[in-house]
Amino acid sequence: MKYTEFNSPLGVLCLAASDIGLSGVYFEQHRHFKGIQGWQLVPEHPVLQLSTQQLQEYFAGQRQHFDLPLDMSSGTPFQQSVWRALQQIPFGQTCSYGALAASINKLSAVRAVGAANGRNPLSIIVPCHRVIAANGALTGYAGGLKNKQALLQFEADKSRHQSPLFT
Repeated sequence: MKYTEFNSPLGVLCLAASDIGLSGVYFEQHRHFKGIQGWQLVPEHPVLQLSTQQLQEYFAGQRQHFDLPLDMSSGTPFQQSVWRALQQIPFGQTCSYGALAASINKLSAVRAVGAANGRNPLSIIVPCHRVIAANGALTGYAGGLKNKQALLQFEADKSRHQSPLFT
């Protein structure tokens, strides 16, 4: 595994890539991050460079969608289906865990969908921060609730101030 670090407005993010694509974006205190043991620091890796560039554009308010090769192979097929569904939640919007479960035709598996959401290794890129409780409450986020709240506020602010001519 290759990695680099990215200094974001929310702290240092560890970006990981395999030969297939970007495989991880982890906050410093990420709940499920096992560390970089055995990984190789390669900031010039093409996928890591592109990921860094797109994250810079995102945090500058110039990007709402990521266009990166992703390696989701660390997840089960079910988790991968949830992670793909997360990519359909528009910038600046949220959905409930129930709505996310319904989007993959697994309405009776809301808890499993929530667990898969929490295991998403591609924070920000695959926007698991956009999933909230049905009552609007912010619930768990592997990168920390403070970061989830900051990302949602950032996207809400950028969406509100979006000019129709700016894309």
